[in-house]
Amino acid sequence: MGEARTLMERLTDAITTKPDLDALADLFAEDAVAYTPDGGEMRGREAIVAYWRTVTDAMPEATFTPLHVFESGDTAIDEGIFSGRNTGPIALPTGETLPATDKHVTLRGVDLATVKDGRIVSYRLYFDQMEFMDQLGLLPET
Repeated sequence: MGEARTLMERLTDAITTKPDLDALADLFAEDAVAYTPDGGEMRGREAIVAYWRTVTDAMPEATFTPLHVFESGDTAIDEGIFSGRNTGPIALPTGETLPATDKHVTLRGVDLATVKDGRIVSYRLYFDQMEFMDQLGLLPET
């Protein structure tokens, strides 16, 4: 197992079951860049940790079940199932929050982490936002 794979597994551990945002911060380079469907582009360790804080606040006991894991050179790629119950407030990009729905969410997603000098320098996360909102009951009824 290479460095990228090791850091990806530590990242998953830091954001699931018993979130550890200090451990998460240690994984990212100070000038890391991340992209997510709901957070857009984030630059810098602090912005990335702030994003994950909103996720772990909303779903503090989430789990990730890997379906496929890969490592190619300096990049680790995971495809898997993220699941958990929304028991905390949901932060919106506007700065507003929605109250917890207490609904269970199960989402398939893919994340990629590129590593340099022992830290994640680039991180990308992909998941279906509409499916997420629908499972939380936050989409308008049609």
